[in-house]
Amino acid sequence: IIKLTCKTRSFDGFSMHSLENSLIDIMRAEQDSLKGRYGFSHQGGDVSLPMNGHSNLFPMGDEHSFGEDESGDQGLPGLGSAHCFPQLNGERVERYSRKVFVGGLPPDIDEDEITASFRRFGHLFVDWPHKAESKSYFPPKGYAFLLFQDESSVQDLIDACIEEDGKLYLCVSSPTIKDKPVQIRPWNLNDSDFVMDGSQPLDPRKTIFVGGVPRPLRAVELAMIMDRLYGGVCYAGIDTDPELKYPKGAGRVAFSNQQSYIAAISARFVQLQHGEIDKRVEVKPYVLDDQLCDECQGTRCGGKFAPFFCANVTCLQYYCEYCWAAIHSRAGREFHKPLVKEGGDRPRHISFRWN
Repeated sequence: IIKLTCKTRSFDGFSMHSLENSLIDIMRAEQDSLKGRYGFSHQGGDVSLPMNGHSNLFPMGDEHSFGEDESGDQGLPGLGSAHCFPQLNGERVERYSRKVFVGGLPPDIDEDEITASFRRFGHLFVDWPHKAESKSYFPPKGYAFLLFQDESSVQDLIDACIEEDGKLYLCVSSPTIKDKPVQIRPWNLNDSDFVMDGSQPLDPRKTIFVGGVPRPLRAVELAMIMDRLYGGVCYAGIDTDPELKYPKGAGRVAFSNQQSYIAAISARFVQLQHGEIDKRVEVKPYVLDDQLCDECQGTRCGGKFAPFFCANVTCLQYYCEYCWAAIHSRAGREFHKPLVKEGGDRPRHISFRWN
């Protein structure tokens, strides 16, 4: 029996650190603006967080999706909103992404009919992968995204849903199918970050990039999986896009010790298993773009930031071009491949050519 349930949730009072303030900014020791405001205490280059808090610390990069290719997504013009949390009686009000996944749609439902089915909740735009290129009137894979103009529309949609086995459903009709339950999957912004051990400092040099994270996976679940596999997890974050705050398919995990970090990057690939999710994802070191060369401290490159990071466990250092060539001409290191930042966020391997 499917029955309508009233959903209430509790909130913690921890003030969310803005997505725009990345870990890189924190590592530059801009302590004055943070002390006493967000509960951060700086210890050298590290960052400490209170237990049970949430924090948007890491800038994120694009990666592969989990059955939801968003390369055809289009944003609504003028719908960008600041990532802030209103207060109600001193407690943070729960917030959702304005982008909502809807799956299991009738095969003959078109864009206008989808819009009509959800228009009562507010102004919206219907999108699906490769929509602009395909010119299709129907979502080809039976799912679509609802991009609402106002966040309050998402809460109204949730309130109208029926709940079964922890999933939300709403009945939608098409020309040939009447009242078909379709799955509604909103993204709770609180699920983007999880601090597992607030007593441990966050060190970007013990942080991994996880590519291909399934979009339904929450930060707490990513943290639990990685902690079960390698131990020592103190933080996990899910990459969300800057406008709609919806998962992009990548994440970050910070460890409290070098042993767990090395074990994770040595694996290169990890099988994420949680509930209905079972996917192999890629693991790489998290690469910063404002680090001096660990060999020369910038003396051989005019103080410029190091462009290369060596992810081999015998190195795990940042190098300028001069020091990379010098160190990696040695026997046993000539086959190491440098990692660089791609698109300002995502690390990628490059081929290094000797002059």
